[in-house]
Amino acid sequence: MPVDPMLASTLHGDWHPLFWAAATLGVYLATRAIHQRHARWWTSPLLLTWLLCFALALSLHATYGEYIKGTHWLVALLGPATVAFATPIYEQRAMIRKHWPILVVGIAAGTTIAIGSSWILASLLGLSPDLRLSLLPRSVSTPFAMAFAEDVGGIPELAATCVVITGLVGASLGELLLKWLPLRSSLARGALFGMGAHGAGTAKARQVGAEEGSVAGLVMVLAGLASVLVAPVLAFCMHTTL
Repeated sequence: MPVDPMLASTLHGDWHPLFWAAATLGVYLATRAIHQRHARWWTSPLLLTWLLCFALALSLHATYGEYIKGTHWLVALLGPATVAFATPIYEQRAMIRKHWPILVVGIAAGTTIAIGSSWILASLLGLSPDLRLSLLPRSVSTPFAMAFAEDVGGIPELAATCVVITGLVGASLGELLLKWLPLRSSLARGALFGMGAHGAGTAKARQVGAEEGSVAGLVMVLAGLASVLVAPVLAFCMHTTL
């Protein structure tokens, strides 16, 4: 009895791209419902969707290439999603004009510390050059991080994973830092989340307040742009030392 080609390929692990798109969206919607009922950092849809899809791919013996065939369009949507942060930024333009010197200095310092600390820690751990270069943009949003990693010779997909982990940890620790640090202004609180936890931090900052969310979005976008602009220079310097 002849076997259907689609069924045969599925049995051998060559899953149809639509399966992975549907699985990813289904898992995200389910974990989002869980997070709405039990809002904890470990129930974040970003974390649970990543872990569950990873476990599903392992159980089905699927490769990353097979998975990304069905979900690459979700990655492409990250760009427009980042641009959407322009709306709250525009709404708080008066405050931004008033405090732009502080924002510029803070973004420059935060970007330098984030990239420098990533390189130092990765070097101390003895990671390979590819891994080190992929870790550098962990503190900027995913579209910028993937472009940065590609420019400096890292692995864009690995950079995206590091971004998600950094965002989840940063957003969770940000709540604790707000209790410990004497940050009274919305500018300082928003910058804390935007610089330390990019997209996840911006979402958390909007829960704190509208101004905090606007500042976090602005810092996230500008830090990403700054990282992408300095990537060619960093690539040249680092490849000469590797």
